[in-house]
Amino acid sequence: MTTFIPGRRSLIAASLALFALGEAHAQGDWPRGQTIKLIVPFTAGSGTDIVARLVAEKLGPALGTSVIVDNKPGAGGTLGATQVAKAPADGYTLLIHSAGHLVNPAIYPNLSYDTLKDFAGITPLASLPNVLVTPPGRFADVKDLVAQVKAKPGGFNYASAGNGSATHMNAEVFRLAAGLQAQHVPFRGTPEAMTEVMGGRVDWFFAPMVSALPLIKDGRLKALAVGTGKRSAVMPQTPTTVEAGVPGSEYLFWVGLFAPAKTPRPIVDRVQAEVSKIMESPDLKDRLDKLGAEPFTMPSAQFDKFLAEETAKAQQVVKAAGIKVD
Repeated sequence: MTTFIPGRRSLIAASLALFALGEAHAQGDWPRGQTIKLIVPFTAGSGTDIVARLVAEKLGPALGTSVIVDNKPGAGGTLGATQVAKAPADGYTLLIHSAGHLVNPAIYPNLSYDTLKDFAGITPLASLPNVLVTPPGRFADVKDLVAQVKAKPGGFNYASAGNGSATHMNAEVFRLAAGLQAQHVPFRGTPEAMTEVMGGRVDWFFAPMVSALPLIKDGRLKALAVGTGKRSAVMPQTPTTVEAGVPGSEYLFWVGLFAPAKTPRPIVDRVQAEVSKIMESPDLKDRLDKLGAEPFTMPSAQFDKFLAEETAKAQQVVKAAGIKVD
């Protein structure tokens, strides 16, 4: 028989109220001057890294604390993602990843995290057109590339910044749409891939425009087309792959911001609000424009829905292309 203790419910209610007050106070004080770390699972100089550094530069002052970028490249971006998935959900460790984040569940069967369940989507940050680059003098245009590759199936190769990366996905969407047979050569990151293309050891690469633009201007890479559905304002003379004769080859490469899944909603909402203002600020929009990128933001709930839809699309491409971890 349970003995009734007068005031027990009142004590429990008071305890819960104090706990909630403490939580609210802690979240209200966040970030309390503590450093926030943005984990980027790719090498420095990659498109994702460039966007991350632009965000970090302005997010620190907006939150009244320091924000640093920490590159953790490897395994198609899964090493850095794993670190964030297992980090305390306190808002001090966040992830900036690309569209490739949604591909990994389909190609890494033993991931230690669930892409959708173990992360809270905060907001996408920017869309970054990929540009189809080749060694100067290798191909006249996209039609020439397609003709040469079809004339010698398996005799050409193409680079990526890793299996399942956004650069790889863009390449596979293009390859499938064009009906090409060629050898995929994955690299540790975008800078390494571009180096091999410039050296003539790799035939083509869908490089993030933010990374490739200076090399294109210097004549060290030749741009044949952009991979998105519309032309870039930075390279208006360069056609899209669809305009160049490969229908169905457009691909959206985006970079987004994530937190560990159980991060308190007030923290997620605050970061989303601050980052959205930063991405839409005239100064940052101008800097992105010069890199060929565009601000791309949305509320957290909408971003989570977007992630689920894009994950399903990515899995279809992985299956069609037969993408596997080497």
